[in-house]
Amino acid sequence: MGQPNLLAPADVPALSVRFWLLAVATGVLAGLAGAALMVLLHAAAHLTYSYRSGDFLTAVEQAGAARRVVALAAAGAVAGIGWWLLRWWTGPGGSEVSTALWRDEGRLPLRRSLGTAVLSVVIVGMGASLGREAAPRLTGAALASRLSDWAHIGTAHRRLLAACGAGAGMACVYNVPLGGALLTLEAMLGVLSLRLALPALVTSCIATAVSWTVLPTGPTYRLPNVGVSASLTVFAVLIGPVAGLAAVGWVRMIRIAHRHRPTGSRLLVMPLLVFTVVGVLAVPYPQLLGNGKDIVQLTLGAQLAAPALVALLFLKPLATAGSLGSGASGGLFTPTVATGALLGSLAGQGWTHAWPGPAAGFAVIGAAAVLAAAMQAPAAAVVLMLELTRTIDALMVPLLFAVCGAMLVSRRLDTPSIYSVRLPAQ
Repeated sequence: MGQPNLLAPADVPALSVRFWLLAVATGVLAGLAGAALMVLLHAAAHLTYSYRSGDFLTAVEQAGAARRVVALAAAGAVAGIGWWLLRWWTGPGGSEVSTALWRDEGRLPLRRSLGTAVLSVVIVGMGASLGREAAPRLTGAALASRLSDWAHIGTAHRRLLAACGAGAGMACVYNVPLGGALLTLEAMLGVLSLRLALPALVTSCIATAVSWTVLPTGPTYRLPNVGVSASLTVFAVLIGPVAGLAAVGWVRMIRIAHRHRPTGSRLLVMPLLVFTVVGVLAVPYPQLLGNGKDIVQLTLGAQLAAPALVALLFLKPLATAGSLGSGASGGLFTPTVATGALLGSLAGQGWTHAWPGPAAGFAVIGAAAVLAAAMQAPAAAVVLMLELTRTIDALMVPLLFAVCGAMLVSRRLDTPSIYSVRLPAQ
């Protein structure tokens, strides 16, 4: 499988004192930038839906049907006009982390990247069905790239530092330092080694600690107590291949959407049209708005009936792929987790008729399996789900079974990751 991973450990020269100083600086800057971007995201959400406290979904539901449609239409207008003006202002060039790491020697244009990040978090705050992690990942990598320019370090070190900056940006906004480091290694560098692991861990830990000055320190998802269960273990073995097939379909959907992204003046119109359609779909299903965090929380609490699970399992990936295909820039991490949680919860509702088990466990297992196969990063996916929920002992074995099954299917079908599938054609 032709995953365009970065480089082998032997290709990275020894890390000098100067590089370690740059790694520390990258962690600090990524943490500050991540915190600032999340403040901006919450400000956009509170302004759009007129609320001061409580969760995003409650605010969306209380805002009413008409406001959902208007808010998404406004987000589409901001996206279209904003990115059209940004491209006009900054000129040609991209701002994709994967492209920079694997094809552009780790170089990212700072103005283009920061502008893209700001627009991305604003529209996600307004309700766009995209992930929030793309902005801090891009900002962390771009700041690392600028530090590399200033320090005049070599290409291998530049790529490594940019990857560490991207992982640190992800780590700080989700409070997942170990998961962010593993994401750097597996998804962006494509290799686990001590030489590469240490800078990844350092930058992610520093960024997370810095972000604690502003962002919450608790788990992203509240999970009820889940004990060791034979039902969950057998369920995980069976759901793994199904989750792998779902991840394959999801990645192919993203590939199609990315290949049909508009160019030129069409970028002014397509986000407005697609986002307005998503707003209309959010009239009966307000859970579609935002990155999918509330969907995951609802599945963990068994608060969605089977008909709603079926509808959201179809509509959430469609809304996210459509938003990406309209030309908007955003993340896929939480939408992928939400898709897996919906699949696991739906399958778990059927499974409990034969062998009862904890509903939260079904959702977490499905989320981890789909995430692993979609990212092509099994270790990172397991650790990320454990850090996001702060659950370790009871779910470790079932998670591993499900992830292994999903990975076997996705690799058998020669499926790339959601990151490499967005690379421009050569």
